Amino acid sequence: MLEKEFKEAMGRFAGAVNAITTFDAGKPVGLIATAVCSLSAEPPSVIVCVNKTASAHDVILNSGYFGVNLLSPQQAQVVSRFTQNTGSDRFCPESWTLDDGKAPILNDAPVAMTCAVGNCFDGYSHTIFVGLIERIALCGAEQNQCLLWKGRGLHHAVEYVAAS
Repeated sequence: MLEKEFKEAMGRFAGAVNAITTFDAGKPVGLIATAVCSLSAEPPSVIVCVNKTASAHDVILNSGYFGVNLLSPQQAQVVSRFTQNTGSDRFCPESWTLDDGKAPILNDAPVAMTCAVGNCFDGYSHTIFVGLIERIALCGAEQNQCLLWKGRGLHHAVEYVAAS
């Protein structure tokens, strides 16, 4: 009973949609995640929570690197591609930079970061990865919107201006 209520409660939180990526024997692999947040500015680091049953989980552990690719509303097809395909079939080659050997980076993502795994912690069904950021790519200001997941659906943020 508490599990059902927990899922309903968490569905009311909006979370930025990210493609978490890495390489497995030179082939790109990844998953979609909303459990991503900043950790520290010194050193620049993020936290990513990955389900232990995810196909990319052990690959991230073994490779020691992952990418965090924040998706824009115009990149919602990446979510579809990741949910409908497996392994490297999730990656449309013309949309990704695949040549650094550490983590696939989505071209034109609002934010794309390459991270080294700095630490891992047990999070029950998930592993909490601490990523030490090695590289950040930011798109132009006109493309800095992010795709959100809320209530079992995709949304985009609309700026709210408080009445004065």
